[in-house]
Amino acid sequence: MLAPVAVGVDPDRAPDERGEREGDQELRVAHVHNGSTVGVVERVRVDKWLWAARFYKTRSAATEAVNGGLVQVGGERVKPAREVRPGDVVEVRVGPVRRTVVVQGLAERRGPASVAATLYEETPESVAAREELALQRRLAPPLGSDLGARPTKQARRRLEALRRAQRNDEL
Repeated sequence: MLAPVAVGVDPDRAPDERGEREGDQELRVAHVHNGSTVGVVERVRVDKWLWAARFYKTRSAATEAVNGGLVQVGGERVKPAREVRPGDVVEVRVGPVRRTVVVQGLAERRGPASVAATLYEETPESVAAREELALQRRLAPPLGSDLGARPTKQARRRLEALRRAQRNDEL
């Protein structure tokens, strides 16, 4: 069951005459499900959203990715403080994998993977490209397979002698 809570509010601070607490710029309402905040937040920083949606393991890794140009919102390179809203198209690169997702929900905190999966929907083109990349990686020969067999002791000594001779010629 979801219960509404105030996110970012210190309950120990007394409200002023306008009903706002000192230091709170904006009261964001969210819903709590099993102790994690999800759902009804209007805007969230892109680095927080990437971390909450489990694209990156830490928030600092998400921030570095955004600063490094690995994340685009609406086809444009953005800064970590850029806010995303539902409906935004986000392109994320994690290693060799590039995903294009549409923001479906917002969360300021990282929750369970099942909840994180509801925060976005991957485009069909992105799914097809990701599956094609996985197939290419599976079919590719393993690294070092083109090097041949390991050299024998005799062959290794010949190589070392050639290298020594080349170094002596350079001097």
